[in-house]
Amino acid sequence: MTIAFTPGEPAGIGPDLAVIHAQKKSDKNLLVFADPDMLISRAKQLKLPLKIVESDCVNTTHQLCVYPIKAEGNITTGVLNPDNAQYVLNTLDAATDFCLKKQCSALVTGPVHKGIINSVNPGFTGHTEYLAGLSNVNKTVMMLATKGLRVALATTHLPLSQVAQNITAESLEQTIRIIHRSLEAYGTINPNIVVCGLNPHAGEDGYLGMEEIEIINPLIAKLNNQGFNLTGSVPADTAFTVDALQGVDCVLSMYHDQGLPVLKTLGFKKAVNITLGLPFIRTSVDHGTALSLAGTGNISLGSLHTALEYAQNFINKTIY
Repeated sequence: MTIAFTPGEPAGIGPDLAVIHAQKKSDKNLLVFADPDMLISRAKQLKLPLKIVESDCVNTTHQLCVYPIKAEGNITTGVLNPDNAQYVLNTLDAATDFCLKKQCSALVTGPVHKGIINSVNPGFTGHTEYLAGLSNVNKTVMMLATKGLRVALATTHLPLSQVAQNITAESLEQTIRIIHRSLEAYGTINPNIVVCGLNPHAGEDGYLGMEEIEIINPLIAKLNNQGFNLTGSVPADTAFTVDALQGVDCVLSMYHDQGLPVLKTLGFKKAVNITLGLPFIRTSVDHGTALSLAGTGNISLGSLHTALEYAQNFINKTIY
């Protein structure tokens, strides 16, 4: 089974991940969607041997199987070039098409630079939303996982000022149903999902906000009456203590920086970003483009290996 890999921003460490990964034999068969010349150039910069085979193939040591997509602008390691923003989207388009056509069993993505992509695609907010659009899916859920903790998000890449207005009963119900269905599909029976409140102290009975009383808590009661196993809403400041996480399969945070700082503190470089609700498997590294580290070799492949391992487990439908 072949896993598609998109290195992401060509000036960042995504190409380095592919080149360094190729230095050892792996049981994960990758098809890299990228500019072959860029990969060869990065390998030379890293002083590492690399052979490119422009087709789906069996990965061997020092070799990458590549679906060639030509970059449109000059690539200088560590220096962003808006001329290559469309190239990054082209790699995602092609890899997604392969996954939708079952030519690849999963997609693993490297880090992109949202600001640069917005120069050609205003409104681009991230992989999660873009892949949903390519797949004609109305709703997806962003979930990050590391050993002992999974955190899903009710809203993703929004300014904090826009979060409250995007917490609706309809959207929240869709999110919880996708999480529940996805966890069950991969081996977790009747998953225990902890739902954080939006406000400090989960609103403190309305004193600090009404979203819990008017939206979140009634929805939790409704779904629990239908057989779900939801806990909440709980104050986010105590949701992640060791005792609170006992028996918990996933914590649903209301916004990006409510839950992800905890997860990344526990598992940075060993965490994975998972998109739930797509018609194919997608995982990603948990870090950014790290422009200053590109071409230095001074990077960790921990998150890439975790993303590949999770993708393989999804393919095999083993518990994660």
